[in-house]
Amino acid sequence: MSMLNLQDGHALQLLAGGESFFTALVLDIDQCRHELRLETYIFNLDASGQRVADALIRAADRGVAVYLVMDGAGTPELPLELTRRFDKAGVHWRIFSRLSGFGWFMPSRWRRLHRKLCVLDGRIAYCGGINVLDDLYDPNHGVLTAPRFDFAVRAQGPLVRDVMETMSLFWWRLKAAKEARDLDFPSAWAALESVVRLGLGTTGESAANIEVRADLQGQADKVHTLSKAVAHTAKASLVLRDNLRRRTQIERAYLKAIGEARQEIIIANAYFVPGGRLRRALVHAARRGVRVRLLLQGRYEYFMQYHAARPVFGVLLAAGVEIHEYAPSFLHAKVAVIDRQWATVGSSNLDPLSLLLAREANIVVVDTEFANDLRERLVIALAQQGQGIDPEKYAQRPLFQRGLDWFAFGLMRLMLFLAGSRY
Repeated sequence: MSMLNLQDGHALQLLAGGESFFTALVLDIDQCRHELRLETYIFNLDASGQRVADALIRAADRGVAVYLVMDGAGTPELPLELTRRFDKAGVHWRIFSRLSGFGWFMPSRWRRLHRKLCVLDGRIAYCGGINVLDDLYDPNHGVLTAPRFDFAVRAQGPLVRDVMETMSLFWWRLKAAKEARDLDFPSAWAALESVVRLGLGTTGESAANIEVRADLQGQADKVHTLSKAVAHTAKASLVLRDNLRRRTQIERAYLKAIGEARQEIIIANAYFVPGGRLRRALVHAARRGVRVRLLLQGRYEYFMQYHAARPVFGVLLAAGVEIHEYAPSFLHAKVAVIDRQWATVGSSNLDPLSLLLAREANIVVVDTEFANDLRERLVIALAQQGQGIDPEKYAQRPLFQRGLDWFAFGLMRLMLFLAGSRY
């Protein structure tokens, strides 16, 4: 399989869940020496958020240029104490597109920053679906009985430059449109490469910080025993969705991979309301003999996303697509594996909010080792934690249930029409 901009020479590590993600991320932040950029939809000041916030402050204190962007819907405000600590340390932070008053009723404000990206010293990048939020806590539902099901990728290689350019341009657009136009990214990248290569920058580090970093290194060693790292051989690419030049890039990546599938498609997706092209692609794949399995959100989280997905199930089940609902906790993953070779991990759901309105970021990988690592985790989840939907029982669900489903589906279509999008 192939895809635009796939490049060789990537070292990739699949991180499953917040425990492994935050341990690796905080260790890398504590080893960062020059520049760090982080984007997230939710930045919640729970235990995990506090770990990340403290690491960002430690980095800024030792002279690292730290840039943090959060979305105004996922993170309406930060605690005053934290903003004071950020400002004192010199952390540059912004909340994108704050909502106030009737903001939710303005279609132009539905275009959110939903991607989860981080780049450190132009050498390491993170991309995935994990917010800065505890695995065992949900802002709307409180303490969870089991960890949230989600993934991220730690990457080294050519795509790191793409992540850094994406985040740098977005930061400068937030500051001022003119400054964004004048930003000379190639020169900035060359300067950063030079300073990292020569090892310049601050070297002083407090004893307390060294102790924290040593403890994190011990935790990271445990994480590495649970997460396989792919050597510098994988082909990979950063795939974006925005409201400028990349409106359909993520959807087209899925469509191409599904269209080329010959044996197996496994998709785990939190909010699954695919448009006509994706539905037809999955149906055609199943009808030509490809085994198609979907692991979807089983718990009721939001009215719209939960009920609007149900009208889509009928045509998929009729074509032979296997649908499983994740039972133990909230499923937040946005991942897929096709033919044990192609894989994607990122922030984009397969629903209209992600595919038509939000800024999203996925990493697409063509590598057997990486794909099989992700596939193994998904197969276990399907077998042990998924509840299969029986096509006959689905067809016989109560009339009231079907009414709610079609009402939510119609309401979603109406919202898209008001936002000026077709799906």
